[in-house]
Amino acid sequence: METFHVKGKTGLSSIYVGETLKNLKKYLLSRQTIIVTDENIKKYYQKDFPNAPVITIGTGEGIKTLATVETILKELIHHSCDRGSFIVGIGGGIVCDITGFAASTFLRGIKFGFVSTSLLSQVDASVGGKNGVNLSSFKNMVGVFNQPEFVICDIDLLKTLPKKEISNGLAEIVKHALISDADMLDFIEKNKEKALALDDDIIFRLVADSVKIKSHVVEQDEKESNKRRKLNFGHTIGHAIEKIAKPGHGRAVSMGMVAAAEFSHARHLINQEDISRIIRLLKDLNLPTTIDYQAKEIIRAAGKDKKKFGKDLFFVFLEQIGKARVEKISFDEMNEFISSICH
Repeated sequence: METFHVKGKTGLSSIYVGETLKNLKKYLLSRQTIIVTDENIKKYYQKDFPNAPVITIGTGEGIKTLATVETILKELIHHSCDRGSFIVGIGGGIVCDITGFAASTFLRGIKFGFVSTSLLSQVDASVGGKNGVNLSSFKNMVGVFNQPEFVICDIDLLKTLPKKEISNGLAEIVKHALISDADMLDFIEKNKEKALALDDDIIFRLVADSVKIKSHVVEQDEKESNKRRKLNFGHTIGHAIEKIAKPGHGRAVSMGMVAAAEFSHARHLINQEDISRIIRLLKDLNLPTTIDYQAKEIIRAAGKDKKKFGKDLFFVFLEQIGKARVEKISFDEMNEFISSICH
């Protein structure tokens, strides 16, 4: 097991990579714990839950809404929860986002933690203190920054994931390598087949390296005013695609990363060989790399991006493999680029 820490304004968050769901009980210090999970996780793993009331929600992006949060809050009232209560979200990114948001708003905030059950959640959603829900079709438009007390990344839980979800998580792992660690990208390339097969040692290393990168960035910039913006590499266009077609977060980010790499090349930052390398690796990880959507659809969706700043937005470019930079550009410049790559 490896342990990482994020010291945020709301407290210290500990991330335990390689810990297990079966040991969750030893991290529960409250006299009253409530568990939030989804139908699938409950079916597979409830036998390993500690003895506590369970609030069960549905699955899929469609339940990541204020209505679901309201349901959870009413259940917390039903169980007579107070400010000394503790909520644990056991699930993937959707469960963690919803649980963190509900805990942060109940009685103006009670403590919470996560057991992260998907690869995408372990390397992205559960780490960093972003909690929120969608509003209509706008992704994560309502939320708060609030650190969980702990995140348990149980590698064994990944074995029940569909292959598509493994690739979704690997997209965010590639992103971390591209923006921060060229050696990590070499490692992924050399071990891509083992990563797809969920080899214990390889996946543990990739999750730990990703958490190390993200926790370090978040500790420097918890509320995304500067360095944390680099974690959005591939996400501006990726989120737009996600809104249009709902291919899955990692798959959308994969397409967004290729587009961002091409945009970086157009600005004379990286070369064509770098782009080819990125595309080759993403394809080998069963991720899409071409954008088959109309430019006007992507432009319309990207115009609602949370990273906008008036008529401008913060866009993440690659200076080189393993190093990113954030620049404020105009929507007109981005829209012109999108039009150039969509046919």
